[in-house]
Amino acid sequence: MVKSWLRAALIGAVAALAFAGPASAQGVLKIAYLEGLSGPFGNVGEVGLRHLQFAAERINEKGGVLGQKIEVVPFDTKTSPQEAQLVFKQLVDQGIRYMMQGNGSAVALALSEAMGKHNARNPDQTVLYMNYGAVDPALTNDKCNFYHFRFDADVDMKMQAMTNYMAAQKGIAKVYLINQDYSFGQSVAKAARAMLTQKRPDIQIVGDDLHPLGKVKDFAPYVAKIKASGADAVVTGNWGNDVALLIKAAKDAGLTADFYTYYAGGLGTPPVIGEAGVGHLKQVTVFHSNIGGSGTVANVEAYRKRFPDSKDDFYWTSIMNAMTMLTMAMEKVKSTDPTKVAPALEGLKIDTITGEVTMRADNHQAVQPIFISTFSKTNGKDVKFDVERTGFGFKTDARIEAKDTVLPTTCKFQRPKG
Repeated sequence: MVKSWLRAALIGAVAALAFAGPASAQGVLKIAYLEGLSGPFGNVGEVGLRHLQFAAERINEKGGVLGQKIEVVPFDTKTSPQEAQLVFKQLVDQGIRYMMQGNGSAVALALSEAMGKHNARNPDQTVLYMNYGAVDPALTNDKCNFYHFRFDADVDMKMQAMTNYMAAQKGIAKVYLINQDYSFGQSVAKAARAMLTQKRPDIQIVGDDLHPLGKVKDFAPYVAKIKASGADAVVTGNWGNDVALLIKAAKDAGLTADFYTYYAGGLGTPPVIGEAGVGHLKQVTVFHSNIGGSGTVANVEAYRKRFPDSKDDFYWTSIMNAMTMLTMAMEKVKSTDPTKVAPALEGLKIDTITGEVTMRADNHQAVQPIFISTFSKTNGKDVKFDVERTGFGFKTDARIEAKDTVLPTTCKFQRPKG
């Protein structure tokens, strides 16, 4: 008969294997992808999923990480903070230790809070959060979490770049702000008002609208207000269908104001504006297909080849960078345990197609170049690649080097003990 202490040890060992199984059995490292894969922003979630699959496949082609192949496990959050918290519990129950999300800062804040509580209660089962696009500044400031890492530039970093550019445009006299009514949209409006007022006090803010997220089907009433205000520039952080429908309404109404956007580079916006957007539709991003360089060309062409039935383009370099940094950190510490990997990510630097990217150690915010670009006709030169096969792409107006994007942080981590 097996002695009681040995029986207990065996039971504990089996339980440990059962927990580890879903995340790393048979040489597999599972990464949960948490996004709205249904509902009004389902198309946005699908694009990110393709990018994560693209990145994982490239790593797997080289043997994976520490002998383990990466498996992407999608979860549908329906872009809902409440649903995301339920999904988080599911991935924890499956023993998955890494998750990626980027659409919706309200979702990101809910996930970060849920992760923080879980990690505090379960220090031996910590989860690490890779944020590729939820850019509310709070996530790396007052609401920062040691196990949260953001690989995109935040709202203020992008708005700093955008307003520096706008301040130099002497033709801008009146600006209208229109954004989604939740944490991200509110932070865009706040940053735009503060920075424009500081840099160009002569500019009038002639409107500041917040609208429900993903619920407006016709933006014509909003565009009528913009047109009546006499605005010559519009600033919006709208994304997904909310920016595509806004731009469509502007075109239908004959609005000629320049649009300064965060996310008008794809997902239906370029096709609906077409020729009318040339010279008038601008974006601030950490990447676009025409920044130049052989690495850019290779990635854009490889992505199109991998997903020939999709019209979306290689866009989320933040996902590629997250996966590159993650594998480097794991290889450095020779472990896939988040408690060891998280410290190894701090201060990590990688060379990318846009330049050097550094993960700040004090708030876990990636520092990288930022680009201002304008919707233009393709010409085979500085606008080589079109967007969504429209014949139009983006041309770089300004490149802001990484060192010039750094902003102060209020983050004060509660670092794990030991």
